[in-house]
Amino acid sequence: MDEAAKFEILQKLKAGRDALGEALAGVDDVVVLRRPAAGGWSILDCVEHVFVTEQYLLTRLQAATISERPFEKWRREAKIAALAADRERRIEAPEQVHPRGRCKTLAEALTAFDATRAEVVRWVENCSCDLRCMMTDHALIEGPVTCAEMLIMIAAHPARHAKQIEEIRRERPTVGG
Repeated sequence: MDEAAKFEILQKLKAGRDALGEALAGVDDVVVLRRPAAGGWSILDCVEHVFVTEQYLLTRLQAATISERPFEKWRREAKIAALAADRERRIEAPEQVHPRGRCKTLAEALTAFDATRAEVVRWVENCSCDLRCMMTDHALIEGPVTCAEMLIMIAAHPARHAKQIEEIRRERPTVGG
C-alpha cells in the first residue's frame, strides 16, 4: 500500500474514533445504561458492539489472502461508505457481535475498543500490499471483500454508532429509566 493510501485510511480511522469520543464526552454512569424508549441498545451496548465488531473485522483483515489482480468494484467502496454513514437505513448486526454485557463500564469498553483500534492501526502501518488485492470475507456481504472495503467499514463503524449515541443522549428519560 502506498504512503498516500496509508495516510488516508489512518485519517479515516482517526475520524471514526474522534466521532465516538465526541459523542461520549460528558456521558455519566446513569446515561450510559439508559435504553431508548422504543427499545434498543444502551450507550454501553453500542460501545461494546463497536469494539467486538472491530475485533472480528480485524481477524478478517489478518486472514486475508493475496490475489494476483485487484478486485475492483469501485462503486461498492463508495456504497459501503455511504451505507455506513446512513443511520436512516437500519443494518442488523450479526448475532455474534451483539452486546452481551462483556463490559461493565464505559471506561472498560473504551479501553477494549482503543486496544483493538491500535491493532488495526498497526496492521495498516505494516501492510505493504495493495488493499484491493487482499481478499477476505464479511458476515454481511456475499462473496469476497477486499481489505480496502473492510477498512472503510472499520473506519466508519464508530462514527455510525456515535450518531446512535447522540440520538440516545437527546432522548428524554422515561420514568424509571
